[in-house]
Amino acid sequence: MKLSLKEMTIFALLGAVMYSSKIIMEFMPNVHLIGVFVMALTLCYGFKALYPIYVFILLTGLTNGFAMWWWPYLYLWLVLWGVTMLLPKNMNKVLAPFVYSVVCALHGFLYGTMYSPYQALMFHLDFRGMIAWIAAGLPWDMVHGISNFICGFLIIPLYKTFRLSNKYIID
Repeated sequence: MKLSLKEMTIFALLGAVMYSSKIIMEFMPNVHLIGVFVMALTLCYGFKALYPIYVFILLTGLTNGFAMWWWPYLYLWLVLWGVTMLLPKNMNKVLAPFVYSVVCALHGFLYGTMYSPYQALMFHLDFRGMIAWIAAGLPWDMVHGISNFICGFLIIPLYKTFRLSNKYIID
């Protein structure tokens, strides 16, 4: 996965745009475009999408502190990237927006559940404590999942924008 100077620049900027989009939308808790960016970048760049994803994660840690809440970011966004990589490449054009939105929504609905093993380890929770932690976060996971579903319809337009810009910038 050797990168050209142009790719390094593009991926750094895309990671910064991801981070900026999250900051801009912070007035709405658990509503953001990070899942949309992760999926669109993965559809466009495949394995190289990990670069802007981890630039976003690094910027988040640098600006907000590498506190306990940050460490799960190292695997939470990787899960969405991996699931997106497993999706069929030549999906039906009518079905694709719905499939991508559903996958993005599922990531939002399961975010707290995927986060919980880390919380259980850090706070010495047993299985019942971990389940209670998941249950307490369900309302926020519902907001996250529903907003990811709605925002998920931006995945294909963003992917097309990335593809179009590649013709002019990277080549």
